[in-house]
Amino acid sequence: MLDGVGIGALPDAHVYGDTAANTLANVARSAGGLKLPNLQHLGLGNIAPIDGVQSENSPAGCFGMMAEQSAGKDSTTGHWEIGGLVTEKPFPLYPDGFPERLLKVFLKVTGCQGYLGNKPASGTQIIAELGDEHLRTGFPILYTSGDSVFQVATHEEVVSLEQLYRICRLSREQVLVGADQVARVIARPFTGKSGGYTRTANRKDYSVAPPFPTVLNLLIDRNILTIGIGKVDDLFAGKGFRETYHTKSNEEGVEAIIRNAKSHDASFIMANLVDFDMKYGHRQDPKGFARALEDFDAALPDITGCLQADDLLILTADHGNDPTDASTDHTREFVPLLTYMKKGKTGVNLGTRETFADAGKTVADFFGVSPNALAGQSFLSSIIQ
Repeated sequence: MLDGVGIGALPDAHVYGDTAANTLANVARSAGGLKLPNLQHLGLGNIAPIDGVQSENSPAGCFGMMAEQSAGKDSTTGHWEIGGLVTEKPFPLYPDGFPERLLKVFLKVTGCQGYLGNKPASGTQIIAELGDEHLRTGFPILYTSGDSVFQVATHEEVVSLEQLYRICRLSREQVLVGADQVARVIARPFTGKSGGYTRTANRKDYSVAPPFPTVLNLLIDRNILTIGIGKVDDLFAGKGFRETYHTKSNEEGVEAIIRNAKSHDASFIMANLVDFDMKYGHRQDPKGFARALEDFDAALPDITGCLQADDLLILTADHGNDPTDASTDHTREFVPLLTYMKKGKTGVNLGTRETFADAGKTVADFFGVSPNALAGQSFLSSIIQ
């Protein structure tokens, strides 16, 4: 999962204010072209025009893109839909900040003596704005965004990580419930001094548990080992994974993917590489985004090289996060779809899939489990010999 790597606005993007969004194309344009020879070889340039990425006459993989059917453009809904669960009712948004009635409950439940912020904001900007006052008062900084999130930022030397996680866990369990059940409560710790505050890698997401089984549950029911890398187990509220490995960067994520692919047979690995979204999309840094894409491309042969002949690799994303637009929020986009099997078919155009859930249905089909409860249509027969 290349977090936030969209490939063009969905037909309903105007509802979300994202009609001009195209993460890959706009990042490439800002960078003067992208150098992604390995993704190009799999067929990335065959999906849509991207400066610097050519269309291949004989790509080594199969290619297409997927549309999101779920309401929203959040990591939670994106991952759930990839897992075969379409979210029809959107999670609540708070464009004017959280209501006083809710924050009174927050203070009572968590024991906090006050709070700062309470508005939509960029995470880096709000800690720069309110970090000094947080150090003086010890009050947590609360903020949201265009996504359904309740974010809590505290300095690691003022509020311990254990205490921050406790605040977020209690908020998830007792505050953000019912009509206020946001998709995610996110712990956002930071360090540094006035004028130089920096968010750390100790972020933790507290998501709503999926209301129905996903492909992960089907695999576990068949005693197939499921491995989560990055933040994926947080997004599924810990449901559906036998083993989990939290990573702090794309580099660590790639290392974990390779290590687990080499050490396990007959297993399913679901990995999220978050740097594209967290470090560059939300921070409006297209050049950094471009570097991260090129770094991943350079590491891709190490991933494909450790695959066995009948292993299947699916590369996709959970939403867009165009760093060139006016917003720091996610963007409502199609996501790229690339597949690779050493003994699989090559050069197959998988077209525009109607839902992200086609990926989860294909995984279920690949492992031979009954996918009837999942949304989507499997494309396994199109890519396997």
